[in-house]
Amino acid sequence: MPEAKTPALGSIAWIDLTVPNAEALRDFYASVTDWRSDPVSMGDYEDYCMLPPGSDAPVAGVCHARGANAKLPSQWLIYISVRSLAASIERCLALGGKLLDGPRPVGKQQFCVIQDPSGAVAGLIEG
Repeated sequence: MPEAKTPALGSIAWIDLTVPNAEALRDFYASVTDWRSDPVSMGDYEDYCMLPPGSDAPVAGVCHARGANAKLPSQWLIYISVRSLAASIERCLALGGKLLDGPRPVGKQQFCVIQDPSGAVAGLIEG
């Protein structure tokens, strides 16, 4: 996920899709939504920021399920801005949720992926 302006606490800061074949899904969503892609180097492969028609501001990411993203679920994943990642993880666990991935860095921020007691997942990013 790209580093951007700090979103309001509690808002959805980013969404992405992590899948085994990012190119195929990049092309699928480009065709279905008219998004265009902007490659993001991941070293020996590329993930993609997706941009809506007429805009240079990305609205989503399509990522390969490899490297640091290997443990992320294959689904559209929202990232919610939180004040303290550590405190939010602690509350998640105390309320019967699970920590699925992280915390780990993305740019100058930290994020994690949690699962709520119903089984739904969400990312949290320290804003």
